[in-house]
Amino acid sequence: MNPRPTHVPSASDINRLVAGVRAGERALLARAITLAESKRPDHQLAARTLVQELLPATGKAVRVGITGAPGVGKSTTIDALGSYLTAQGHKVAVLAVDPSSARTGGSILGDKTRMAQLAADPNAFIRPSPAAGTLGGVAAKTRETMLICEAAGYDVMLVETVGIGQSETAVADMTDFFLALMLPGAGDELQGIKKGLVELADMIAVNKADGDNLVRARAAAAEYRAALHILSPRSPNWQVPVVTYSAYTGDGLAAVWSKVVEHRETMTKSGELAERRREQQVKWMWAMVEDRVHARIASDPTLTAKLPKIEADVADGRLSPAVAVDQIFAALGW
Repeated sequence: MNPRPTHVPSASDINRLVAGVRAGERALLARAITLAESKRPDHQLAARTLVQELLPATGKAVRVGITGAPGVGKSTTIDALGSYLTAQGHKVAVLAVDPSSARTGGSILGDKTRMAQLAADPNAFIRPSPAAGTLGGVAAKTRETMLICEAAGYDVMLVETVGIGQSETAVADMTDFFLALMLPGAGDELQGIKKGLVELADMIAVNKADGDNLVRARAAAAEYRAALHILSPRSPNWQVPVVTYSAYTGDGLAAVWSKVVEHRETMTKSGELAERRREQQVKWMWAMVEDRVHARIASDPTLTAKLPKIEADVADGRLSPAVAVDQIFAALGW
């Protein structure tokens, strides 16, 4: 883990970080991301300056969100796909959104062992999720990390959702292409389709299509294709494809990536990619507003002294939630 910065970065420090990031220096890239993830207000202010300076060098990368149930082979897929892409001349950054870290206090520190091939690749950069925070805050920090990596010359962002539920929406809201990984032969394939998830997906890919699983993988893909006909696609300009592949053998990975490229060309031509990113920018802004409000509440000594009684009164039915919110904002002077 990179050590947290302990001093307030000066203007010259920021300039050095900007220059180092744009030159692709990995040590300074890691330091810039660590600064962006810091919760200290002075560090956050410096990080905002840093990201603003880097902004003109961002926006050109392909941003791919990846989700899937435990056991589907997300890590193996990202390792194999990322390695395939670096072999094609791409620079790949792997980021994660892990809202569970807010509850456990941990992070997915095993990333570099889960993705051993990619971790050793000089054209890849793996960054675990920020160690704590609300989902909105973790997503906002991941988004800043994505921008910093783009400024460093990484042209493919693979953003993994480690948690479930709303983290999928958060990742879909920061990427151009959302890939849902599925398993073959896991009972009734249609049970694997969550309506909300599939409406986010730009492609469904059935993993483990190798050996004895090949027939089951193709059958599962056919089930998913049939189910997609009764669901609303995410975009009127894109029919969600269903493909099979094997992260273990690498078969089908080229086809997976070709669909990502085809989607980007289609969305760019229709203007939908630009519009999607415009909407994402605004959503990211509000996520950061919410995170800063949470931080303000947590750091106010007057309010933190009053919160236990307010919470107890709400829990016991003596105070309505609406009046409690009024008292919280009154304590903040808002």
